[in-house]
Formats: sequence, structure tokens, C-alpha cells
Amino acid sequence: MPIESRERLILALDVPSADEARRLLDRVGDAVSFVKIGLELFTAAGPDIVRWAVAQDKRVFLDLKLFDIGETVRRAAAAAAELGATFLTVHAAGQTVRAAVEGRGRSPMKIVAVTVLTSFSEADLRESGVVESIRDTVLRRARTAAAGGADGFVASGGETAMIRREFGKGPLIVVPGIRPAGSSHDDQIQVTTPAGAIAAGADYLVVGRPIRDAADPAAAARAIQAEIEVALTYGG
Repeated sequence: MPIESRERLILALDVPSADEARRLLDRVGDAVSFVKIGLELFTAAGPDIVRWAVAQDKRVFLDLKLFDIGETVRRAAAAAAELGATFLTVHAAGQTVRAAVEGRGRSPMKIVAVTVLTSFSEADLRESGVVESIRDTVLRRARTAAAGGADGFVASGGETAMIRREFGKGPLIVVPGIRPAGSSHDDQIQVTTPAGAIAAGADYLVVGRPIRDAADPAAAARAIQAEIEVALTYGG
């Protein structure tokens, strides 16, 4: 099923409390239909923040990057599905992915595997004991996740075209580290523009600070959606 252009933008609710998340979403309004709830907000506000977002008719990308023993991941995925999450992230380890797929059962929730964090450099990988390049690591982990039944991957815009060539149109590709042209990279090492990510084959773009910190978050979100629409029209 084709993805509507406005649904491709995922607003990262990277704020420290439920009150701040509600205020941000109030300011954005119907300019976004998909939100990311990550570890910070989930830890501060608990599962109720997911229930609240779903009650606002928002799709929820529950970005918890699960990585634990299989039974724990299975139960956590079942709980996430019960909450109504649309996507759930796990690390791209075979046992972890298989457990999450089993845990979601017959729910429509998608299991999305994290390959390499967009804040990681080659030096960061080496420090963690990985001798391969980022690109080789991303591809190896994506293959492992696909074999385990993952529905898609989280990867930077720089690896998106490579993943799309390897796996075709089947898996979802979610790209964080999105920065409109001229924006600060902040703590992201691997960044790309909305148009660049779409042209490379991304399905969904996760955007946080460029919208959250804008004087008019709704206008910032609509501007990014317009860039996505242009990229889809003339590039895809």
C-alpha cells in the first residue's frame, strides 16, 4: 500500500516530560500524524504517553531499541503491540528480532531493526570492538535482521540507497538524523536532508530538533512535508 506523503514525516517527541510532549503536539496540531516516543520520554512518562498519543489519532513509532534476552524482548514486544504502537525498534541481532516478531503476534505493529546509530562515527564503532566500516556493519546487521523477520530497518541517509539496492522495495527504511538544508547537525554524525533521504529510498523520516525548536513548529513540519512531496514527485 502506498505511503501518503504527509505520513512519511515522524516527529520525534524528544522531550523530558509528558507535559512538554503535550505542549509540543498542541503546537504542531494536525501538521503531523506520526510521532516518535523514545527512551527519554517513555522512561519519564511510562506507557500512558503511548496511550495518550494513540488517543490523539497519532501513529506511534516506539523507539526503545530493545536488546535483551529473548523472553524479555518477546514480552516487551507484546506489551508494545497492546499499547497500539505502529513501529517498535529493536537491535539488529537475530535472537532479538525473532523474539520481537514472535511477541507482536498477529498485531499489525512493525518490527524495525536498528543497524548503526546515526551519532556513531567509524571511531565509535572501533571503540566498541567492530572492525568493519559503518557501511559494511549496516549491511551485515540488516541481513541478520531480515533473516530474523524484521519488517524494516533504521539507518542513516548515507546507507539508505545501499540497503534499498540489497533488499529491493520490500522492507521499510526509517531514517533519523534528518536536517533541512542549513540546519545545525547537533550531535548527529550522519545527517541528510529530507529530499536526499527520499531520493535514496527512505520511507519514513524522523525529525526532532528542527521542528521542536522552531518558532513555529507546525510551519516547520509543513515545510519538511513540502520538501518530501517535491522529492517524491520529481525524484521517485
